Amino acid sequence: MTFTERLLDLQQQRSSVLCVGLDPDTSRMPQHLLEGSKPHEAVYRFCADIIDATLSHTPAFKFNLAFFETFGSQGWRVLERLIEHVDGRALVIADAKRGDIGNTARMYAESLFDHLGADACTVAPYMGRDSVEPFLDFPGKLTFVLAHTSNPGHHDFQQLQAEGEPVFAHVVRKVQEWTEDTPGEAGLVVGATDIQAMKRIREMAPGLPLLIPGVGAQGGNARDVITAAGTSAPMIINSSRAIIYASSEADFAEAAADAARKFNQDLRA
Repeated sequence: MTFTERLLDLQQQRSSVLCVGLDPDTSRMPQHLLEGSKPHEAVYRFCADIIDATLSHTPAFKFNLAFFETFGSQGWRVLERLIEHVDGRALVIADAKRGDIGNTARMYAESLFDHLGADACTVAPYMGRDSVEPFLDFPGKLTFVLAHTSNPGHHDFQQLQAEGEPVFAHVVRKVQEWTEDTPGEAGLVVGATDIQAMKRIREMAPGLPLLIPGVGAQGGNARDVITAAGTSAPMIINSSRAIIYASSEADFAEAAADAARKFNQDLRA
């Protein structure tokens, strides 16, 4: 099965387009987890409990690799253990935002797909086709290419005019060209904080899956996203901080499950 087929199947089973983002910051985690434990061990316990509590409400988990790499080799092992813990019960998105050329891109792709076993990843397209193409060589995997992000600095480059249209529009067009005849699939990262840009991107690329960050803590509105993104192709709406930090007490996992459940209820409304 392709990534998209598996995603649609899980979304139908769980009546959810939510993706739970795992960005484990020890300064925000429940302090009782850190007492008597090494930080990376507390991160594992925190994320594993979040995964178990929210699994029935989400078809996918997005692991922000930076929050694990900060612990060095121990953090990488925690990441491996957590993906083993998911054990195929949901899709795994490695949020790495890799972006290099040639053999370097190939090594990044092998690391994320073959070694970690991620089902999808995020890639920056700034260096062009040869920085993205190696990720598209993996059957059953999907590469989300950054198109229009939710951070304030996206105006620095993504909105610049080039040949009569913004740079992000060129990215969308190129990604569709690059994935016309590849074993793997491509999608787009489109932030929820600019609904007009999202509408334009969906009109340009009605068939590409969208990974949509920026809902919740960054100010994006889930209902506006549903309207703008439409239903012509799959979408995954990511929520990280609003779910995993719903409580800083011993009930953090239950609170995360409640937040995920409410998120889905709002979307269905």
